[in-house]
Amino acid sequence: MQKQSTRQPKPKPPEPPRGSHAEAIANKNAAQLEQLLTELPGCCSDFLNSIADTVTLRTRLAYAYDLRVFFRYLSENIYEFQDQDVRSIMSEQLDKISTRDFERYQQYLTRYKTPAADPTAEPGSLTAYRSYRDNAAPGKMRKMSSLRSFFQYLFTHEYISSNRTSLIQLPKLREKPIVHLEPDEAARLLDLTETGEALTTHQQAYHSALGKRDVAMMTLMLGTGIRVSECVGINMGDVNFEENAFRVTRKGGDQAILYFSDEVADALKAYMMEREQVATLPGHEDALFLSLQRRRITARAVENLVSKYAKTAAPLKRITPHKLRSTYGTTLYKESGDIYLVADVLGHADVNTTRKHYAAMNNERRRKASTLVKLRED
Repeated sequence: MQKQSTRQPKPKPPEPPRGSHAEAIANKNAAQLEQLLTELPGCCSDFLNSIADTVTLRTRLAYAYDLRVFFRYLSENIYEFQDQDVRSIMSEQLDKISTRDFERYQQYLTRYKTPAADPTAEPGSLTAYRSYRDNAAPGKMRKMSSLRSFFQYLFTHEYISSNRTSLIQLPKLREKPIVHLEPDEAARLLDLTETGEALTTHQQAYHSALGKRDVAMMTLMLGTGIRVSECVGINMGDVNFEENAFRVTRKGGDQAILYFSDEVADALKAYMMEREQVATLPGHEDALFLSLQRRRITARAVENLVSKYAKTAAPLKRITPHKLRSTYGTTLYKESGDIYLVADVLGHADVNTTRKHYAAMNNERRRKASTLVKLRED
């Protein structure tokens, strides 16, 4: 008899505010998920519907993408499924997949071909594939974890007689050191963003038009630790200079009020004076940060501009918006020593996530503590 779990179900993720950037992204994700489900067996829809109240739409979309990779693998590589339309695969057929098949699939994930955009391309021909997709250990871990959850659902609901994915040894993840900017590097990054020095002639032409926007975004991310998705989602009405506060929509859909320093306020005010004079494209009137095309800037564009400036400010480090977030978290923890404060400001649902990221700093503090207490005077 299977032991009944005593764990309480997670609360349903909140809906994004109506008319917000988050709602637009949610609608786009919902459309993508609906399209993916038309390419997958019916049991995939059952699985994803079963977790709708406990995970975000974005998570379900990621599961669907992962399951599409798996079922394409089955139809192309496993004899029992070859040449079978993926949509016609029945759940009871999945009992035929051996442990060895799952192990081979995990190895396949290291490097595999992605299908062509044209579904009429001849299978096996050069035009039938777009390119190769590479997965390091974290990518393979995510796809295998998605598969485990799916097969556990099938096993629990008695679609299959056993869950062989639980027997597969998952890739070993190596702990990566936290990459962040040192104080002098962060200052140099802001200086370069402000002056546009070291940029090419072509880049400087754009800098003259967008420099204040870039400084405002860079200062805001370094000064508050927000995610790039949170940054691009901010609206003009979300900023309150009387309180030096702004509203963000977190990754899970929750809204939070965060505070910024006078230095961040000055950069935002300088940019917003220009921003208020811009006539945006329809549908982008509320967006705080705009692209040159007068529409809400994308996360990819922010990633590119951070990389552009950081190549000169910190040439030996690969700096992304997430590294700016790490820089803020590292600095805040060094100054406060309060892991719960860092977790709250960064928007981590579980403080253990924060503790894991900053474990190396804890060790540094402990090592320093060993030299502070002397038992005997010299």
